[in-house]
Amino acid sequence: MNYSYNYSSTADTAAAGGVMAVVWIISLIVAIVSLVAMWKLFTKAGEAGWKVLIPLYNSYILFKIVYGNGWKFLMLLIPIFNYVVLIAYIIRLAQVYGKGVGFGILTLFFPEITLPILAFGNAQYEGPKSDAFI
Repeated sequence: MNYSYNYSSTADTAAAGGVMAVVWIISLIVAIVSLVAMWKLFTKAGEAGWKVLIPLYNSYILFKIVYGNGWKFLMLLIPIFNYVVLIAYIIRLAQVYGKGVGFGILTLFFPEITLPILAFGNAQYEGPKSDAFI
């Protein structure tokens, strides 16, 4: 008896490669749109757009845009509490650009859609609100 099996074929490999190429291209497009949107959000807030390109520093600047104090981003290093801080931060990000809590919750779940809306729409930067700790 012959128990050897061929589990892959050239057609299967080509199809998988094609699917991976499409996924890679879509991911690249989403990454570029997200980068440009964040750049635009920085410039709307009066910050230089290039700051979005530097890891950790861009988080500092985003917290500065949202809270007026960039050092609050260090609260993300506290386990468990960091989830609360992140959720509050994203909701307040929508609020400093003139949107409501509902839009902030949408931003929490669909940032690739809502951040370009904030960046390229008619949202204006209103400055940090100083009414809460987080």
